[in-house]
Amino acid sequence: MISFLRGDVLHAGLDSVVLDVGGVGFSVAVVPVVARGARVGEELALHTHLIVREDALSLFGFATRAELDVFGTLLGVSGVGPKSALGVLGAMSIDRIAEAVQAEDDRPFRKVTGIGPKTAKLIAVQLQGKLSPPTTPATAPAGVPDDVLGRVTQAVAGLGWPERVAGEAVAAAAEGASESDRASVQALLRLTLAALGPANGGARV
Repeated sequence: MISFLRGDVLHAGLDSVVLDVGGVGFSVAVVPVVARGARVGEELALHTHLIVREDALSLFGFATRAELDVFGTLLGVSGVGPKSALGVLGAMSIDRIAEAVQAEDDRPFRKVTGIGPKTAKLIAVQLQGKLSPPTTPATAPAGVPDDVLGRVTQAVAGLGWPERVAGEAVAAAAEGASESDRASVQALLRLTLAALGPANGGARV
């Protein structure tokens, strides 16, 4: 079992990277946020899960051990394959997954590409008691009301960005925003979309 890789990035695609580990190139499927952060020639370390099938060996990589553990747990759900499990982790943070499961809320999972209503419900039910409780964010950007952060994140996700990407982008935009912009849904949304760029058809507000 290949459970960890560290090497120089040879190639970074939209959802995969190729790592040079001791002169051997390993192709690893990753969530988009990891692929975007990978830089050719720079070192990258990944916790990995190897899927062995008759016709292929597939590696899936994660930035943290916690994400790898959740990936393995998702694979235990009926109807969830490795690509679907990776899709869930690409769209939702592990805390958001735990929150949804804790509340038996299957709606966030239905938004993930490749996850149908039946499978989404199974995830919410079958993962009960199998995930660590969600942690409270260590530090939300100072001066930003929780309802503003939540509404802006929902708005950005509604425009097509994965919820995980939306949350990270909103938090980053809030860090550099003025006090008045932090308190305004409209202003913070503009700043977030400006930082994200035109991908996924982001609309003007």
